Amino acid sequence: MLAPALSGPQYLSQGLKLVLSPGLRLFVLLPLAVNTLLFVGLIVLAMQQFGGWVDGVMPSLPDWLSFLEYVLWPLFVLLVLVLMFFTFTLLANIIAAPFNGFLAEKVEVVLRGRDDFPPFSWSELMAMMPRTIGREMRKLAYFLPRAIPLLILTFVPVLNLIAAPLWILFGVWMMAVQYIDYPADNNKLGWNEMLAWLREKRWQSLGFGGSVYLALLIPFVNILVMPAAVAGATLFWVRERGAQATSG
Repeated sequence: MLAPALSGPQYLSQGLKLVLSPGLRLFVLLPLAVNTLLFVGLIVLAMQQFGGWVDGVMPSLPDWLSFLEYVLWPLFVLLVLVLMFFTFTLLANIIAAPFNGFLAEKVEVVLRGRDDFPPFSWSELMAMMPRTIGREMRKLAYFLPRAIPLLILTFVPVLNLIAAPLWILFGVWMMAVQYIDYPADNNKLGWNEMLAWLREKRWQSLGFGGSVYLALLIPFVNILVMPAAVAGATLFWVRERGAQATSG
């Protein structure tokens, strides 16, 4: 159990090395620019609103329990950071979806040593947009029915104490779904089939998703995480599917 889970961080670190290689840098620049602009915007917004957001989710305590505010405050700061994280990654991935899909194609070409995809052109990139953005909407349809109950739980006194760990666990799974979907989609694997495959590789998926999740929480490092996660997920796909085909 432990060994498969530990393979996840290795895929992310190797993905970072791949996207920094000369042959792939060009395909990283556009998603990197999108990520940087969104990151700067989020920092500015957080500096202006963060205190108000934390106050908004903190439960109201009677005077005789006011000492608990010092205990609960870090938990609710973490909760607001988690919600900001989800908002940031959701917007970034919708905007960058066509570029991420194309990057996943090129990483797979490097890994397999053969090119089964159309050559790069702006027209080809534009042609990918309906499919990739449609797939992002499918992820959103998967995300919202699970996130809304968690969001409601966030504002329920006492029960909201478990909201932050549940958000984190859900976020780890969503990071695996988010990024491994790019190579799966490029290889024409349907949405439900992709989810079933991830469940078969549950510990590897959680290990990869957890490493992406943690890296995205580190300021400035997270700017490079999106393309590295796309490359790492493609490496995950090629190796794990290859191993599955061999064992099958």
